Amino acid sequence: MTNQVNEVECCPKFDPKGWDGKTYVWKQRKFIKDSIPQFMHIPWPPMIGKTITRMWEAAKKSHAEMDKKDFLLLMYDPSPWKSEFFMSVTRDVEGAENVELTGTFITKVYEGPYNDVPKWIKDMDGYLAGKNKKALKYYFYYTTCPACAKKWGKNYVVVFAQVA
Repeated sequence: MTNQVNEVECCPKFDPKGWDGKTYVWKQRKFIKDSIPQFMHIPWPPMIGKTITRMWEAAKKSHAEMDKKDFLLLMYDPSPWKSEFFMSVTRDVEGAENVELTGTFITKVYEGPYNDVPKWIKDMDGYLAGKNKKALKYYFYYTTCPACAKKWGKNYVVVFAQVA
């Protein structure tokens, strides 16, 4: 019996070179936003999948889905009790919360489990200090789903630091 994960490419293999140490300046970049409750920054995994699926289906229905190579799903935790998802889209999506992100974002790529986020933030703070910058907000781009992270053998996360 073959492993179905190896037969289907859900998430493309991620190349960190194209993302590490980059600066992006966004002017009204389109996203749809949704949120889920969490406990002490830990979301309930089934809610993640349901929320992302709902967002993707809404984007597809509005013909606003991004190509895989341009797709971004950013996560932001405004509190220990809530996680926000920002899915990149090509146009406004009917029935979704449409938002635009504007600003300068510096990225750094990390590899490891979700619970390493505090270490990544500390490292990113030092990286930004070396550039005389300070983060206003942190967004996290989990580059693959858990099944594809297992398939590819790496769990890359791109940290987007919004800077002044």
